[in-house]
Amino acid sequence: MSEPRQITDSETNPLLKAWVTPFATPPFDEIEPEHFLPAFEQAFADHSAEIAAITSDPAAVDFANTITALERSGKLLSKVASVFYDLVSAHSNPAILEIDKEVSLRMARHWNPIMMNAVLFGRIAQLHENRAKLDLSPEQLRLLERTYTRFHRAGAGLSDEAKTRMAEINERLAQLGTSFSHHLLGDEQDWVMELGEADRQGLPESFVASAKAAAEERGMEGKAIVTLSRSSVEQFLKSSARRDLREKAYKAFTARGDNGNANDNNGTIVEVLKLREESAKLLGYPTFAAYRLEDSMAKTPDAVRSLLERVWKPARARALADRDDMQALIAEEGGNFKLAPWDWRFYAEKLRLQRANFDDSAIKPYLSLDNMIAAAFDCATRLFGVTFDERKDVPVWHPDVRVWEMKGPDGKHKALFYGDYFARPSKRSGAWMTSLRDQQKLDGEVAPLVLNICNFAKGAGGEPSLLSPDDARTLFHEFGHGLHGMLSNVTYPSLSGTSVFTDFVELPSQLYEHWQERPEVLQKFARHYQTGEPLPDGLLQRFLAARKFNQGFATVEFVSSALIDLEFHTQPAAAAQDVRAFERRELEKIGMPEEIALRHRPTQFGHIFTGDHYAAGYYSYMWSEVMDADAFGAFEEAGDIFDPAVAKRLHDDIYSSGGSLDPEAAYEAFRGRPPEPDALLRRRGLLDDAKAA
Repeated sequence: MSEPRQITDSETNPLLKAWVTPFATPPFDEIEPEHFLPAFEQAFADHSAEIAAITSDPAAVDFANTITALERSGKLLSKVASVFYDLVSAHSNPAILEIDKEVSLRMARHWNPIMMNAVLFGRIAQLHENRAKLDLSPEQLRLLERTYTRFHRAGAGLSDEAKTRMAEINERLAQLGTSFSHHLLGDEQDWVMELGEADRQGLPESFVASAKAAAEERGMEGKAIVTLSRSSVEQFLKSSARRDLREKAYKAFTARGDNGNANDNNGTIVEVLKLREESAKLLGYPTFAAYRLEDSMAKTPDAVRSLLERVWKPARARALADRDDMQALIAEEGGNFKLAPWDWRFYAEKLRLQRANFDDSAIKPYLSLDNMIAAAFDCATRLFGVTFDERKDVPVWHPDVRVWEMKGPDGKHKALFYGDYFARPSKRSGAWMTSLRDQQKLDGEVAPLVLNICNFAKGAGGEPSLLSPDDARTLFHEFGHGLHGMLSNVTYPSLSGTSVFTDFVELPSQLYEHWQERPEVLQKFARHYQTGEPLPDGLLQRFLAARKFNQGFATVEFVSSALIDLEFHTQPAAAAQDVRAFERRELEKIGMPEEIALRHRPTQFGHIFTGDHYAAGYYSYMWSEVMDADAFGAFEEAGDIFDPAVAKRLHDDIYSSGGSLDPEAAYEAFRGRPPEPDALLRRRGLLDDAKAA
């Protein structure tokens, strides 16, 4: 492949000149791959000069010339990197992915000497040691503590020899994380399963329509395909009457990154674990998990294991009981085969229909994407007084991307919200929130640019996209993260929005899911996409009654993944030399039902291997769920899910405070007490199983 032409002129490179777009948003329609490397070069140089100015400042060390100056540094780098990584994840191409390999290494080489700069750390440590005498505001004190912790944990206090080795490790981990991500995307792009007329037995019309749209997206007009997008595969496994095709789709989905081809991730995992273990020991920790969890709400691997095991036992018991009922259902139908993992979702739907007279396909026509977006916005309006107006004048990276302006209760501009909802080959799988610009007030009000990226199936031929209940929940989940970014009200960029502990960051998102499944919301927004008729009351009641169905399965597939993550990072790295054998051994140890797969098998576990944000931290979703289940109880106790007084506390203590408060203090300020652990089991319908266990 020829090298992309590089454009260095700040007058012509759109990444280097002032953005004269609405709200100074990135001019995506002008940005080409060849703009990035020169822009990164300039950004690295600018940032290095800013750091040098701080370390060489002859004036006495103070908060302003060290911590505040650090907060002001790196603006161009943040600007360029946010645009670049949005495209890498949401709309890549071969040129972008090639640049990503170089940028990931250059990024590590840029940050290593900053985070391990002895002079800079000396200034920070001096301020930290004397913090009680500095007359700092609570937010400034929190920023100083977090800055000190960040540099200390990066190795700034190590010997020169250890720093050199840590820098080498960081560089290699950056390369490996990029490789893992590219391999996963490669396997996902390379596989499709075409569905002929005879292959569509049991599939609802909405699925076939989205399968046709997916084919069209890949230049296969007139055909229908299953892709390795989770929303495609899981819906196919629920609905397809073709057991042979379910097996084929399931095996392809669970084998991503584990096919012995150029995209195989097994070797990558082995090396990542060895390097993480070495880095933890350089910093004085026995394991990477011990290092990672010290700076979290959980604090220790034992605390994480205790939570996961408390949930595992009742969930496994429930799943095994459901398995036996599904096996009986197979026998009733005359089947003489043993329930397999590719059968679970299909027979779970039949069992749910039998028990609760409900299946997902009945409600999907009432869950159009546009209506669920409107529902998410309306809940935010009723809770926080914010409003949303669609903007057509903001440049976007793909024609499917939509943009809304969020205004505060005072009618003033507060944020832009970008929604990129549909699966496509250029987008990595999953759903996530990120930002192009974070809120801050250090040098005047800076309004955030917040993104939600999803992988929903697109409707074909002008038909709307119809969501499953899981999809609708995902939309609310990511919008909860989005609100955390958009409602942020802090001074310093390092404390903005979602800059909180990983096991706290899922609280605003998972809490927001509760509103999606409330009758008050569904009665207003769940309307048939063809007739506009509201969701019939009988169907609504059956849906609400069926919500806790199959929770044994859902909990088992999650908790097993979280336990595998914990074991990868607590056991010696040598124990995982053979990744498949390690996986088998750990699943046998916990008694994993063979009919259920991990939600994320190791070779596709992007949460923990494309970077270290969730490494030894996948448990965070469940840690946060203890809080979110308990937190929603505050609204239920008030007798109004939009109670103004509770909503104000939620806004002030959780959504707008970013990282400016200690998370435990933030939660207790909102709720008036620590979270009640049984709330999680109660929400999942597993409390009786837990008591029996």
